[in-house]
Amino acid sequence: MARDPYPAISDYGLISDGYTAALISRAGSIDWCCLPRLDSASCFARLLDAERGGHCSITPTEDADLTREYLDGTVVLTTTHTASGGVVRVTDAFLGGPDEDSGFAAERRLLRVIEGVRGTLEIGVRVAPRFDYGAVSPWIRRAGAESWAAIGGDDALLVQGDLALERDGEHELGARVTVRAGDRLRLALVYSRPETLDPEAPDPPSAAELDAQLEATIGAWRAWTEQAELPATDEAGVLRSALSLKALANPLTGAIAAAATTSLPETLGGARNWDYRYSWIRDSAFAARSLAEIGFDAEADAFRRFVQRSAAGNAAELQVLFGMGGERRLGEQELDLAGYRGSAPVRVGNGAAGQLQLDAFGELLGLTWRWHARGHSPDDDGWRFLVSIADRAAEEWSEPDAGLWEWRSDPRHFVHSKVLCWSALDRAIVLARECLRRAPTRRWAKVRDEIRDAIEEEGFDSERNTYLQAFGHTDLDSALLLLPVVGYVGWDDPRMVGTTDAVREELGAGGGLLYRYRRSRAMGGREGAFLACSFWLAECLARQERHSEAREVFDATAATANDLGLFTEEWDVEHEEALGNVPQALTHLSHITAALALAAAEGRAARD
Repeated sequence: MARDPYPAISDYGLISDGYTAALISRAGSIDWCCLPRLDSASCFARLLDAERGGHCSITPTEDADLTREYLDGTVVLTTTHTASGGVVRVTDAFLGGPDEDSGFAAERRLLRVIEGVRGTLEIGVRVAPRFDYGAVSPWIRRAGAESWAAIGGDDALLVQGDLALERDGEHELGARVTVRAGDRLRLALVYSRPETLDPEAPDPPSAAELDAQLEATIGAWRAWTEQAELPATDEAGVLRSALSLKALANPLTGAIAAAATTSLPETLGGARNWDYRYSWIRDSAFAARSLAEIGFDAEADAFRRFVQRSAAGNAAELQVLFGMGGERRLGEQELDLAGYRGSAPVRVGNGAAGQLQLDAFGELLGLTWRWHARGHSPDDDGWRFLVSIADRAAEEWSEPDAGLWEWRSDPRHFVHSKVLCWSALDRAIVLARECLRRAPTRRWAKVRDEIRDAIEEEGFDSERNTYLQAFGHTDLDSALLLLPVVGYVGWDDPRMVGTTDAVREELGAGGGLLYRYRRSRAMGGREGAFLACSFWLAECLARQERHSEAREVFDATAATANDLGLFTEEWDVEHEEALGNVPQALTHLSHITAALALAAAEGRAARD
């Protein structure tokens, strides 16, 4: 059977150790992996170029049915292949677990274990690395009795295990293995620096050591999930979203990536193909809030400290996104790759790093305010950083900005951005009072009230009873559904109910889903329904006690997850196809908050 060179985006599962991740297709091919870090250059990128990207596949040589699932409470993936002659299970994991102190996690070691379950089945194995986004075909050479080295540029992979791999051409390794019931074979891919493999590679771990590390990895993930405080309903989905967010959270730095991929298109064949492998202030603050609400407070604190370090403790140095280690220079480049199903250009880096996005100020003050509400207070250095953020919000709130959606055309006076500046000052005033800190609270209060006056005058349409996308524009925006989250307006305030209904009517995509703003054919075509916005709608409806409506929207949005519970950014309603980068942190965190709101609303309804 011919392999589709570009499986559907929803065909992919994720494995991760927090530092990096890999996407594995249903067919058993690693088609995306960046080493040593999530935002490093790729070593496997067939996802973005079927011919030149590189891959690592473990697949039956005959037609076989397959099922796959995550081991409970982990991001360790198992795929079971069932053919007429036998059954084989493949287990895939990045060894080390989700925490910095996982011992052997200092190595980026990807392990693939093949087990014979019943009968016999021939398995084909191919390892075809291509470094630097497919630009470098590696030098393959022996590195020991059970090891090969793939070297090129400043990258190298050690390929180890008991699969009797042989060179297949100049730049690949391959094998055909007959797997019988009871067999257990291993393939380990270990990132290395080229100079560490020359002149002699280190001895590989034994089979017993690899098996022990896999068990320790499973245990580490399950120990993390045991902390979860899950809602009474939608428990399994919420836990999977929490695991997906943790998989994007760097254990060492505290940064949380927006997604594990770059350039998966918002429109097939279009040009809205962005690199999401970085830590956005907004998305990460949302993620930290969502994780904290289900018991994972440490992740929120780690991200708060990451931002303060990366901004050098000064709001003037604050960007809207950083590299996963706090890097600031993330210049956008276009690569000579075919793109997913021809969706060029393929981009690395992100030009939004230099944008003015006023909502970042409110998100950071809100993060600290929620952290304080859980019993913590900022130290002296932390307080000075917060004061500088509030001062910057007070000074710049009246400027047009790129907004939550990172508008690449002319900036606008986005209502959501203004509200987040209002929130930054409001939270700063509360923090100053409750933490007994000196601050220019009178000045902040004066500016805060000026912002509210401007929003109510220029950003609200009294005839339609709805807030607007931007001053001077009549369009609506799904970001308006977030206004109650920061306390600007009550969930059941008539203005918010009116906004919810107006957004739902104007931006409805069908099937209960929402577009993020007015449908556009710019930049390559109409984008899909935006899944985070659809979960925001479900949360609004739940908090307005519109239980049945909320449940309908929530279930329709949750149904767009793939069989492993992973969400992308968007959904093509017409073709019922996932679009955009994966797993999308913004969608997963919005899934969590909507599920919590719905569980609370349904609980109240049951008691009444």
